[in-house]
Formats: sequence, structure tokens, C-alpha cells
Amino acid sequence: MKIRTSRPTSGDTSPLSSDYGGETAGIRIDIRGIVQGVGFRPFLHRTAEQYGICGWVRNTSSGLEGELEGTREGLMQFVRTVRTSPPPMASVEDVAFFPLKERRNFDRFVIRGSREAPGSTLVSPDIAICPDCARELCTPTDRRYRYPFINCTNCGPRYTIIDSLPYDRERTVMNDFPMCASCSAEYHDIRDRRYHAQPDCCPDCGPQVFFVSAPGTASTTGEEAFRRSQELLRKGGILAVKGIGGIHLACNAEDPKAVIRLRERKHRAEKPLAVMCRSLETVRRLCLLTPEEENLLTDPAHPIVLLAKRDREHFMELSFSPRLGVMLPYTPLHMLLLDGTYGGPDAVVMTSGNVPGCPVITENTEALASLSDVADGFLLHDRRIRNRCDDSLIAEWKGQPYFYRRSRGYAPRPVDLERDADGIFAMGAEQKASFALGKGRHVFPSPYIGDLKNAETLAHYREALETYRRLFRLKPSLYVCDLHPDYLSSREAAESSRRESLPLMKVQHHWAHMASCMADNRLESLCFGIIWDGTGLGTDGTTWGGEFLEGDFSGFSRKGSIRPILLPGGDKAVREIGRIALSLIHDAGIAEPSLIPLPEEKCNGLNLLLSSGTAPSASSIGRLFDGVCALILGRSSADYEGEGAVLVEALSPVETMGAAKAADSMSPPDRELSKTLEPLSYPRKYYERDGVRIFDLRPLTRGIVSDLRRSVDAGQISLRFMSTLCCMALDQCLALNTDRKPVVLSGGVFQNRFLLTGISGLLEGNGFSVYTHRQVSPNDEGISLGQLAIAQKKRSMNHVFSNANED
Repeated sequence: MKIRTSRPTSGDTSPLSSDYGGETAGIRIDIRGIVQGVGFRPFLHRTAEQYGICGWVRNTSSGLEGELEGTREGLMQFVRTVRTSPPPMASVEDVAFFPLKERRNFDRFVIRGSREAPGSTLVSPDIAICPDCARELCTPTDRRYRYPFINCTNCGPRYTIIDSLPYDRERTVMNDFPMCASCSAEYHDIRDRRYHAQPDCCPDCGPQVFFVSAPGTASTTGEEAFRRSQELLRKGGILAVKGIGGIHLACNAEDPKAVIRLRERKHRAEKPLAVMCRSLETVRRLCLLTPEEENLLTDPAHPIVLLAKRDREHFMELSFSPRLGVMLPYTPLHMLLLDGTYGGPDAVVMTSGNVPGCPVITENTEALASLSDVADGFLLHDRRIRNRCDDSLIAEWKGQPYFYRRSRGYAPRPVDLERDADGIFAMGAEQKASFALGKGRHVFPSPYIGDLKNAETLAHYREALETYRRLFRLKPSLYVCDLHPDYLSSREAAESSRRESLPLMKVQHHWAHMASCMADNRLESLCFGIIWDGTGLGTDGTTWGGEFLEGDFSGFSRKGSIRPILLPGGDKAVREIGRIALSLIHDAGIAEPSLIPLPEEKCNGLNLLLSSGTAPSASSIGRLFDGVCALILGRSSADYEGEGAVLVEALSPVETMGAAKAADSMSPPDRELSKTLEPLSYPRKYYERDGVRIFDLRPLTRGIVSDLRRSVDAGQISLRFMSTLCCMALDQCLALNTDRKPVVLSGGVFQNRFLLTGISGLLEGNGFSVYTHRQVSPNDEGISLGQLAIAQKKRSMNHVFSNANED
């Protein structure tokens, strides 16, 4: 928190100087940050009463302002309390106060109506139900007993219900529900926890929940809706549940038949499913849980946290991996659904309610129309979802959240940069699409959007972009996009820049990854980047994805990579990963058709294509994982992008020990780690091409094939393969980063905990400083931050951008 004391130009040295005389004084105060929707005005009112201060405060579209009179000591105590003890969900960035030159003669303290003002303020993310509301929810004598929309100034919906700023009820979807006399009395009572709580409501005046078994059938409301929902789940049915930011599909997580049925109906064959557990006791029954992971689970954001299963072989229908994505109920509606009152399960699957490849559904009518062939029943409500927001997904890494998906509970909280980023609109990539918009030194990363490959997701992307522009009063001055011209985000940037006659900058994919991690850690000097992912257009027109870069925000050079892998059939090889296995052994000069999980006739045709030299190639660690997965598991295809990497990591014996044991055995940042991994490594060789040091994949492939011929366990081969990659990363750093620049790790491959831990440990043990992501995802979702940071630096250097109309 930054506190700025502004002084008048007359030269007064005390911010409380005034012409009042005596011990009294007056100040004007301006507060910026997340100060709306978090109980800040009630907090100021109570603090003012505590110190005998009169005056007023109000929300504005740029923050919070007020005028105060009291004793000098009282005002100093007031400002000190704002500085040191703001409400728990607030984030105070700046407090400015100015002396009042004329006495106002206030006789009390009031909260005035909000006003429009130049500028913008921050918006609170959605907050999980607080302990006080959870207690009232379960208290039979409370008037909100078992009311699924209970909230107060310390919890409840925020971003998902807001339409515009200042944050007042009439600018949210709660404007659809006029307060009753009882709620209004609470709202205006300074002693009440719901004093100026904008979403405040009760069963008499607020939203209502209802259950329908199918479109067109009669609905049941209130307690009966939860009874029927729990009974449906207990009997193995699939329930569509409307939450705070979208609609989920739920089933009993401990009923394998129900889970398989959900997979079949949703056409989600193998992608892991998240689970919502009734309580921490339920979580501990299913998974290992460290104190750090418990802190993340119970954080007000209540994200999905990746935890190690107690038994690797349990819940295989939920996730092939030894890890399971777990969350706790974060709304009163979810608490009531999982409380077991009517025999409902302790743990339910919670996966996005959507048409495959499209955004999560938010509206009741669309859910009933689109999910009727998936769900056996619908638990819905009549509060509109203004802004779609998926669940966040994180893992614990060194005691802190490590993002796989940054959304509910975190968005739209900004990331701060060192320099002004005003007006820079960074439009992200294609997979795990995101945007990042600059406002002063704030960067506003978008909530999760999904893969930008169809009209529906593009519409969601545009809608979220427009929401951010409206809420934060953002006006673009420069667009930034990926180098790939066919990404919908690149096309959107180009079209917007042309339409608005603004410049456009294109940034290479892996440089943006590197810059993202640098900006995430506020690194300004030259860095060395290990950037591993699935795909990204390189500056030479080929696909990159296993890169070692050197650079900063002003430029980069490619120092190292891996030997390109031919992809027979191009994009077909990304799904039919048996093609990549064939490519690897063909390149290694191995004739072993029995190892390829493809029909012989197809292999013969693909071999001709590989020999012709016309197949596209990719120097991609992601594609390497796909090929190795196909070899060691005999899999011909992948169900989703990155599945090969997930399956290979899951096979590792180290991974099966569980998160806590794995972390203990792999985390020491010393040279001992190299003694652990080096003996496991396959042979490693390198060669140089056009000044780039290349890791030769052929000895690695031959080593894997040799182990397969000897019937070595697939888990051991996986362990040796990933150990080889860890050692290769160290080799390249020792050879290419001789002056020990800081090393940043980015790209979707670094969602692999084995590689993240192993490479960090090896490098730190050899004297390198290693930085990983802290506030945004290492995958393509985080790319927009890097794009923006690069454009910010270029603009500060008076770089001449391309004219949008000439692209």
C-alpha cells in the first residue's frame, strides 16, 4: 500500500495545517485502490465515530473521496487507521489528503450518494462466503436461515454482478431486487455488518432458487429445490447448477458410473474433472493436504487447488493423474447443495456447463436448451450473471499460488508494473486466450476465456474486453498481438487498430512468454529465458516451443533450442500423436514399426511424407512429450491439447509419491539434485545451427526405444525422459548463460511440477537465480502481460510502431 500526503502550494509543512485555529482541523481525503464493494465506507464511518470526526465520504468512479473535521490528533489517528487496518478484502493503493482552508461545521458523519468522476477505480473480485454468513446460514433462528444468497460487506458476488462504477446497487444486477424494509434498515445501520452492503438481500426481497427436471416441466423452489437436487445426485444423476459466474455440471464424485455417464454426455473422454468437497475433512479423506495447500483452499478466493490423491489408483475416472483439482463451496448455494441434509454426496464433480469448445453458459434459458441432453435436472436461480467468470485453478509452489487459470476470486484485480502502461491493449494468443489492458501502472488481465477458435468464444472475448473498457474507463492508444497472423486475437487486434486508426505492434510468442515472467517478477535487466510450450510462430516462420532466449523488454535473441520434430499431416499430428512417435523414430534411423500405435498402411504413407521433407516441423517440448507419450503408452491420439505431457508426468514414480513427498524429495536447491537426476538421464548431445545451440533428440529417442525393447516399466522411462530434460536445461544454461543472468521459466510445459521443481533445483544448485510466475499463468493465458510489457518499453524508447492502416 502506498500512502501519499499532498501539501498545498503555500509551503505549509503539515497536512493538517489550516486556518481553523486551536486544536481542530479539516482535511479532504482521496483514496484509490479496491475500496468499493469491500465495506470501506462503513469502515470509514465507524473509524470516524471512534475518533470523534464529522464530515462525509462517498464513492466516485475513480475511488473514494470525503471531507472530514475533527481534532488534529483524531484526524491523525483516522489516517493512521486507514493506512494500517483497512477492511480485510480492501487493497489501498494511495491515500492523499489536503487541508481544508475553510471551516465546514459538520455536525455528524454521513455517507453521501456516489458521483461520477474522471478516472476509474478498482473492482473487487468475487469473494467466498465469510464465516459470519456461513454461521447465520446454519442458524435456525436467523431470518436468512438456509437462504442461498446470504452475503454481507465482507463476502459475496462483486465482479460477476457489476455493470458500471461507482459500485452501487443500482449499477449491479441486484437492482432487479428492491430491498425490503428489514434489509433497508440493516443497510442504513452503522452497527450492522450489512451497512452499505450493495448485494444485501433476504428471502423476502432477494433472488430465489428453483429446480426443474427438464425444460417445460414444473419447477420447485426454496428448500424443496435442494431436496430434489441432493436426491438426484445421490441416485447417480447429473445436475446443472447455476453458481456465481456460470453454470456447472455436477455429479457424485465418488460414483464411478455417474462420472463416466457425465463424461460420455459431455464428450469429455479423459480431461481431468474438478471436485467440490463439503469440508476440509472430506478433502483430507480424498487427498493429501499440506498446511500451505489448506491456506490456498480456504483463501477468500476459494480456487480449485491441485492436490495429491491419497491413493494414486483411486478416482481414475476423475483424473488419470495422481493429482486432483479440489475446491470448497464458495457460495451459500453450494454449501446447501453439499450439506447432506437430504442424503446428498460429500463430494461432487463441478465441471463447466457448456457446449464443447464454447464458453460456460450463464443464462437459464440457454442452459435448459443446450444442456437438456446432458443434465437430469437443473438447480437454477433468477439472479443474472452480468460478467462470466470461470473457476480459478492453481497449485501450491513454494507456499504461494502458482496459476494454471486466473479467474474467479482474482480477476479483475490488476498487476502493477514499474512504468506507465496507459492505453496499451495487449490481445494475447489463441490457446487459453486472454487480454491485458493498461491503465497508468495498472495492468488488468482478463478472466479465463478459453481457446479462441470459434465464434462463440470470440464473442465472449469481445464481451469481456468491452466490460473492462467500460468498468475501468480504458481508451486504447496502441494494440499489441501475437506474431501469428491467423490467431483470432491477432485478427481482432488488426481490425481494431485499423478501425480506430491506432498503431499495432506484433510480438513473437516466446519472447512474450519470457517478458511475462519478467514483468511478473519486476525484472528489468537482461535475462535468460527457458521457454517451453506446445506451439508458437518463430521469427524464422517455423514453429518454436523448446527455446532458450536472452533478452529484455526491448529485444531478444535465440540462443538455444531442440532439434525440430517433423509433423506429418501438420495440425493432425497434434491430435493423432502416434504420427509424432513415428516422426521421432524415423528421424533417429530406427526401424521398429511395432512401437508405433498406428495401422501399418498409414505408417507406410506417413514415412513417405517424412522422407519427402515436405512435412512442417516444430522445435517444441510439448510435441516431444506427445511423441514420447505415444511411444511409451502406445496411444495413437490425445483427447485434448497437452494430454501427452499430463500422462507422461503422471507415470513418473516420483509423481506417484504425492505432492508433499515429491516436493520434499525434489526441492533442495543444491548440487545434490544433479546427483539424483544425472544418472537417470538418457545420452545428451548438442550441435550448432545458425548460431543456435541445438539439443539433439535422436540419442534420446534411441535410449527410450532401447528401454522399450527391454520391457522397462513405462514409469521408469517417463522418469528418465523428464530427468533428461532437466539436465538438458542445465547444460544449456551452463553453455549459453555464462555470465549468470537471472533465469526465467515460462510456457505451458512449466505446469509440469516435475520439470518446474527439477529445473529450478538444478539451476539454483549451480548458482543461477531462478524466477517463476507468481501472479499470472505460465501458459498462454499469461502471454498478454508479456506483450504489454514489451510494448510499454518500446513506447518509452520512442519506438515507431507500424501504422495500422498499412498492415
